Amino acid sequence: MQKTYFPKKEDFLQKWLLVDVEGKILGRAASKIAAILRGKHKRLFTPGLDLGDNVIVINAAKIKVTGSKASQKVYLRYSGYQGGQKEVSFTNMRDKKPATVVRLAIQRMLPGGPLGRKLIKKLKVYPGQSHPHAGQKPEVLKV
Repeated sequence: MQKTYFPKKEDFLQKWLLVDVEGKILGRAASKIAAILRGKHKRLFTPGLDLGDNVIVINAAKIKVTGSKASQKVYLRYSGYQGGQKEVSFTNMRDKKPATVVRLAIQRMLPGGPLGRKLIKKLKVYPGQSHPHAGQKPEVLKV
């Protein structure tokens, strides 16, 4: 009788990966980064476990979108009060908070609930070239 193998924390190693998104398309880069955060690129992938790697994203301010999304895409948030819905266009958000644009695109591709909240903590997004994670010796990843 065969048993189903269930990976343990000791069975896998979480690496640090560096992704440069300068000139990349937002959705395509975000989907690949979300898959890496989940651990789908590993042989031991299990849907309910956090087996993914830590990801550092640099040059978030230089990300691109295709078509007319730059003028039509809108980010919505709601405070919970009457009349508390706020709209921010993509161009305004990219100019003021470029890291948030990339973070939201990746976060919305991850599962909701406790696992998704755990996975998004392993994502570090920076608008420029510099980052404070040199001590982790990240490997460069092409997207």
